[in-house]
Amino acid sequence: MLSTDYTPGAPNWLDLGTPDVDASVAYYREVFGWDFVSAGPEAGGYGMFRIADRTVAGIGPNNEPGVTTAAWEPFFQTADADATTKSVEQAGGGVRFSAMEVFDLGRMAAYADPTGARFCVWQPGANKGLDVVNEPGTLYWTELFTTDAPAALAFYRSVFDWRTEDSGMPGGVYTLVSPAGGGESDAHGGVMQLDEQMLAAGAGPHWLPYFAVADCDATLARAVSAGGTIRVPATDVPEVGRFAQIVDTQGAAFGVITPPASAG
Repeated sequence: MLSTDYTPGAPNWLDLGTPDVDASVAYYREVFGWDFVSAGPEAGGYGMFRIADRTVAGIGPNNEPGVTTAAWEPFFQTADADATTKSVEQAGGGVRFSAMEVFDLGRMAAYADPTGARFCVWQPGANKGLDVVNEPGTLYWTELFTTDAPAALAFYRSVFDWRTEDSGMPGGVYTLVSPAGGGESDAHGGVMQLDEQMLAAGAGPHWLPYFAVADCDATLARAVSAGGTIRVPATDVPEVGRFAQIVDTQGAAFGVITPPASAG
């Protein structure tokens, strides 16, 4: 599971890029009760979502050419963003922008895997990562939907040395991923093949964040009432919990999950 004791290859940050920051802030305030704190005029409109003064995600305007809808992107911990960039290139990924300084907070770089899913890395400086995970309203899980699961898994194993373990699921294979040296209990995400229904609906390769919630159905109702649409209705999975997937008002997909009581 996720932890704020960040280790190489584990998720340590999460960004929402959006064409309308104000509209996205209003939406997630309604759904999760998040507050927004601007990073200041020098940050170009970037800011943080917070719960009780603890940062749960970042948000900023879309700045990349050709990007017109909102999207969530995970950041993975690295000790050396330049070395990771070389690893991405050698493994067949694309470099959207090379490692850059973010004030004294750390260094970041942005990539696309060989199937087109977008992600970033964060080399911590003064900012070590998200302040809280696994609690209601915070990041709980990361999930990659891809058109070529074997190729994607080979890529991420090469770049981050992830440990992978297949887990059976109805109609396909779900692969758990965890940092090097970790086991199933350290898994921070999963990888699965895009199914025909999602492809027909226009979904391409992407990372999907899941946020923990106390009541999946109540959160789903708020998400729809605030203008979002249901991508996957509330569904129970034994030993996993009750989850749903949603598309927000600006086009960004995310999931919510109420873990089983045994997960704490």
